[in-house]
Amino acid sequence: MLRQTPPKELGRPQDDGGSLMRRAVWNQGWWLHAKHCASPHHGPRPEGQSIDMVVIHSISLPAGVYGGGYIRQLFLNRLNTSAHSEFEALQGLQVSAHFLIRRNGLIIQFVSCERRAWHAGRSVWQGRSNCNDFSIGIELEGLEGLRFERPQYQALLKLIRSIRRHHPIAHIVGHEHIAPDRKRDPGPGFDWSLLCREFKSAHLSFPEMP
Repeated sequence: MLRQTPPKELGRPQDDGGSLMRRAVWNQGWWLHAKHCASPHHGPRPEGQSIDMVVIHSISLPAGVYGGGYIRQLFLNRLNTSAHSEFEALQGLQVSAHFLIRRNGLIIQFVSCERRAWHAGRSVWQGRSNCNDFSIGIELEGLEGLRFERPQYQALLKLIRSIRRHHPIAHIVGHEHIAPDRKRDPGPGFDWSLLCREFKSAHLSFPEMP
């Protein structure tokens, strides 16, 4: 069941003297504008590790089918892999992302941004490996290579802006850029130029486009 408040076991954050806006929208790494559905698939980040990267993914279960609860079930370790032939390869897989953005722009958060979600896998960016350690993973409901919806971009931009007010984000990349031997998402259907325009003055690092 989706929740609009962070899990009780995380408690209330201590007032560290940060801005009123920061305290108003984040609670122990949970974004209060998202629906909350806590995944068991997470772990601690390395001690002292700053969070300076956003990794954009795409996902649909089954491939090209939108809506329904299969993605949520996957991240919660509740997916019945016998429900569809495509799910057999997911048997025993333990994955998660911090956020999922549905086709209509609804944002669901599965893991606190203070925790290490299991979204990137074996990965490298600019000589740094294990990108899960220092990144926030955002899944867009969609199929790699195809286009995404306007409400998804609107939600993504709002989310990234808020993340940047809370963490020193310097890089925004796709899963395909940090694991090019394994992944192709979000693919050529994703509008990187939109992000580049929106964050032109922020001096963020984006992957080189062909």
